[in-house]
Amino acid sequence: MDDATRTAPPPPRSTLKLEAIPDLVQRLRAGERRAIAAAVTELEKLSASAPPLLEALQPYLGHALVVGFTGPPGAGKSTLVNAVIAHVRAQGRTVGVIAVDPSSPISGGAILGDRIRMTAALDDDGVFVRSLASRGYLGGLSPAAVRVIDALDAAGFDLVLLETVGTGQSEMDVAEVADVRVVISAPGLGDDIQAMKSGLLEIADILVVNKGDREGAELTLQQLLGALSIRSMRKHIPALKTTATTGEGVPELVTAIRDAGAGGGEAMARRRRRARYLIARAAADIVARRVKEDSGHEIDGLADEVLSGRVSPDVAARKLLSR
Repeated sequence: MDDATRTAPPPPRSTLKLEAIPDLVQRLRAGERRAIAAAVTELEKLSASAPPLLEALQPYLGHALVVGFTGPPGAGKSTLVNAVIAHVRAQGRTVGVIAVDPSSPISGGAILGDRIRMTAALDDDGVFVRSLASRGYLGGLSPAAVRVIDALDAAGFDLVLLETVGTGQSEMDVAEVADVRVVISAPGLGDDIQAMKSGLLEIADILVVNKGDREGAELTLQQLLGALSIRSMRKHIPALKTTATTGEGVPELVTAIRDAGAGGGEAMARRRRRARYLIARAAADIVARRVKEDSGHEIDGLADEVLSGRVSPDVAARKLLSR
C-alpha cells in the first residue's frame, strides 16, 4: 500500500449498488429528476459508487457549455443567474445550475441555499439546481462541483451555470473549470474595480457591471473598460451593464456567452482541463493530510530546515513528496 492510499480517508458508504448504475444512467439520460438528483448526490459525496458511475457517464459527456459566474459578494450573482435562466429557458434550452455556497462549520453543508433566490427554476423540468458546499476550498469551488458538472452534462442540459461562493479575492478555480468565465461587479461595493485587485480581470471572458440602475454603474463600467485598455489582453473581452431585477442587458449577456462558448475549443480539451484541476486538488489534499497526520519528527525536521534557511519551502515540499 502506497503513502497516498494510507493517507486517503475511506469513501463514504453508498446506497447505490453497482448493478443499479446502468439503470440509473438510463433514467438520468431520459431526464428523470430523481435519477439526476441521486447521481449528483453520489458524486458530490464521492461515495464508493462514484468512480464506476463516472465511468458509466463518460460516453455522454461533452454536450453542455459550462459557464462560471464569479465576483465579490453583493454583486447580485444569484439574481443575475436567475435572470439568465429565465432568458435561456424562453429560448427553449435546458439549464443545470451548481450554486457553491460557504460551508456550515457544524454539518459541512451549504448554508446559503442559492436555489431560494432562483425563482426561474421553480416548477420547471428544464432546470435543475443544486447547492454545494465549498468545504473550505479557497478557490471558491470544491472538487465535487466538477463531478456534478459531469452528471448534468450527461443528463443532456444545454448549459451548466456554475456560481462560485463569492469570497472575492481567491476565486481563480473557476478559470480551470468553466468554459466561459463571467466576472460580475457592481457599483457601491467599496471598490469599483475589485475585479482588478483580485486578479479576476485576467480570467474573465465577459465582464459585467450588474445593478446597472444604481448610481455609479456607468462609472464602474468605464473604469473596467479603462483597465482593459491598459492591460495586455490576449483577446477582446466584452464589458456589459445589466440590471438583473428588470432583465435589462440580460439578452446581450446571453449572446456574449454564446459567442464566447463558440470559441472555447473542443469538448475533450475542456474536459481534460477539468480533469487536471481534479488531479491537482487531489494531490494537494494528500499532501495536506500527510502534514496534518504526521506523528513523528519528519515534518518538524523539515520545518526547522526551512526556518534556519538551509532549504527553501519548495525544496522541503519536494523532499516530503519524495518520501
